[in-house]
Amino acid sequence: IITSRLGLRSEAIEVDAEMDLHKIVVDMLSRGEKVDFIISDETQFFEAAHIEQLALIVDGLGIDVYAFGILTDFRTKLFPGSARLVELADRVLTLQVEALCWCGERATHNARLINGEMVTQGEQVVVGDTDSQHDVAYEVLCRRHHMRKVTSRSSKAANNQPLPFQEF
Repeated sequence: IITSRLGLRSEAIEVDAEMDLHKIVVDMLSRGEKVDFIISDETQFFEAAHIEQLALIVDGLGIDVYAFGILTDFRTKLFPGSARLVELADRVLTLQVEALCWCGERATHNARLINGEMVTQGEQVVVGDTDSQHDVAYEVLCRRHHMRKVTSRSSKAANNQPLPFQEF
């Protein structure tokens, strides 16, 4: 179920690697169901084939698709789904989000923290705490601090005082 802050609710479909999104929509239409548009969130985790299926839905079925997600991972590398989406999208819009780096600059990069330390190597996708020995978390940073590997924790440890913004 997908919900909004206004209280709207709608059924959602969780996408897995073997799923054929185009076939699902064709089957829905064949049953007489109405599909006005498709909203996809976390699209960076889609396979390239899923993105191609979404393009088929737009081009072949005339149904608009709105795909949301981030472009790059904690290593600043494109996700395969994001790369294919940029290659095929009719339009790519950068949404201005309110995420700020600890320094107050606009956050543009995701840092992976393992046991509180920033890492730039490893599997592209790790969701949450994958084993009992490692605490995996993410922090948004501006490019400058991501490239320098300066997180809010390492900044405080080095006695660098961040600008006076509310901490979360």
